[in-house]
Amino acid sequence: MDDKQLLRYSRHILLAPVDIAGQEKLLASRVLIIGLGGLGSPLAMYLAASGVGHLTIVDHDKVELTNLQRQIVHTTDTIGQDKTASAAKQLRALNPEIAVNTINRKLDDAGLLEQARAVDVVVDASDNFATRFAVNAACVAAKKPLVSGAVVRFEGQVAVFRPDLPGGPCYRCLYAESNEPEEACAEFGVLAPAAGIIGSIQAAETLKLLLGIGEPLTGRLLLLDVLNMEWREVKLRKDPHCPVCGKA
Repeated sequence: MDDKQLLRYSRHILLAPVDIAGQEKLLASRVLIIGLGGLGSPLAMYLAASGVGHLTIVDHDKVELTNLQRQIVHTTDTIGQDKTASAAKQLRALNPEIAVNTINRKLDDAGLLEQARAVDVVVDASDNFATRFAVNAACVAAKKPLVSGAVVRFEGQVAVFRPDLPGGPCYRCLYAESNEPEEACAEFGVLAPAAGIIGSIQAAETLKLLLGIGEPLTGRLLLLDVLNMEWREVKLRKDPHCPVCGKA
């Protein structure tokens, strides 16, 4: 690292488990972010600021006025722009030293698998089960760590899945596919800081995985009730009959 980088990342370098070696590891790391909404916004900004060297950001939507209440990577000036373009501009302004690759389309199963294989960690910041199931399947097939988050109303959840390690559950072990309607923030609302809290935890878990430090939320589901500011933790177990990882 040069002198400017030593100064930029000095507060990380002061942390003994990180130090210069850890920061250099972050600079060489690659992360795939699915979704640039309420979760993906703080997540992407913290990873960029932290010096994760290669970010691939995926979203097929455009910025709308209703997004700005919680999707803090976007601004009033970028309304109508592709979310990937809006976010990339902000991330590059925050840290011009990192590489930001944009994918402005919905990835199919083959595309998700290709992108998952090219990174160190995948972070799911999407807002629907269909995408979450597809991202999980790609991570299981590619054997890549998955940091999963969700938020609606005053509630949020986050977990880490490690298909790169034997014996653990995947996201599909936790949720079965259903034809029941989903709870979307467009219908039920979401408290803006709730998305920020969960997205920030996703960023922290991603950094821990990349650095190999601490105890990630592997096999644990962290549940947040913002209205009462209460946390609960649920232990997750592998489903031996899981159609995605049951035989893995």
